[in-house]
Amino acid sequence: MKHLKISKKIKKALLEGSPVIALESTIISHGMPFPQNVQTALECERIARENGAEPATIAIIGGKLCVGLTQEQIEYLGQTGQEVQKASRRDIPILIARKQDGATTVAATMILAAMAGIRVFATGGIGGVHRGAQTSMDISADLKELGQTPVAVVCAGAKSILDLALTLEYLETQGVPVIGYGTSELPAFYTDRSAYKVDYRMDSPKEIADAIKVQRQLGFAGGMLITNPIPRAYAMDADMIDASIHQALQEAREQCIKGKEITPFLLARVSELTGGDSLASNIQLVYNNVALAAKISSAL
Repeated sequence: MKHLKISKKIKKALLEGSPVIALESTIISHGMPFPQNVQTALECERIARENGAEPATIAIIGGKLCVGLTQEQIEYLGQTGQEVQKASRRDIPILIARKQDGATTVAATMILAAMAGIRVFATGGIGGVHRGAQTSMDISADLKELGQTPVAVVCAGAKSILDLALTLEYLETQGVPVIGYGTSELPAFYTDRSAYKVDYRMDSPKEIADAIKVQRQLGFAGGMLITNPIPRAYAMDADMIDASIHQALQEAREQCIKGKEITPFLLARVSELTGGDSLASNIQLVYNNVALAAKISSAL
C-alpha cells in the first residue's frame, strides 16, 4: 500500500511468520508525561521481545503510516507530547494528505495493524462509553473499531473513568467477545475487578490464541477484547480511585472539556489527585498487557 511504511524488522518477522504485536503511540504522546512516556514505550518493546514477539509501535509520521517506530521516532513523540495530534479513524486520511504527524489511538492502531497483517495488539485500557453518554453521546471510536477490524486487543479493561456497564452493552451489540484472562470479572484499569462479568474466562494464552484462530477462519469482520487484570501488587483502592475520578469529571464539566481532550485530561488529573500513584499503576498494567499479548502472538 502506498501510504504504509513497515520497518525492515517488522516486515522480516511477518514474512517469516514470527510473532509480532502492535503497540499504540497515543500512550506516548498523550497518556504520560516526558520522560516516563519514552521510558515506558521502550520498556514495552523490551518486554515484548523477552516474551517472544517483535514489537511494532505504530504512529503517523510526516503523513506516513509507520508500523515499527525507531527509538528516535519514539523519543520525538514523547518530547513533542500533546502537540502531536491524537489520531483516530477519521483523522488518518487528513494527516496523510497534509503530511502531518499523528499519535494513534486504539482504533487507529487497530486499523494500521490490520493493514500490516498484525493480529494482536497490546494497550493500557480501551476507550468506551463515557459517563453521561445518554445525553452527550460520547462513545469512543475504539468500540466501533473492535466490531469491524480483525485485531485482538489485550488491555486492562476499559478505563475506569468510563461507564463500564454501557461499554459492555455496546461491545455486545457490536458482536465483540470480551474475554477475561484468568478472571470472570471485568478489570477496571486501575483495579483488578469490578461489579461486571466478562463473556468468557480463559486461563491460558493458547486458549485465547485458538479462539482468535477460529474467529479468523470464520471470516468474522471484527476483533476480540482480552481483558487482563492489573497485577494485584499494583492495583489501587477502588473507593480512592473512584473518588478521584468523580472529582476529575466534575472539573472537566466545569471547564467544558469534551471530545478527544477528555481522556488525557482525566488521566492527568487523576494522577495528580492520587499523588502519582495512578501513573505508576498505569505503567505496570501496560507492561503486564504487553507480556500477555506477546505470549498470545507466540501461541498463534
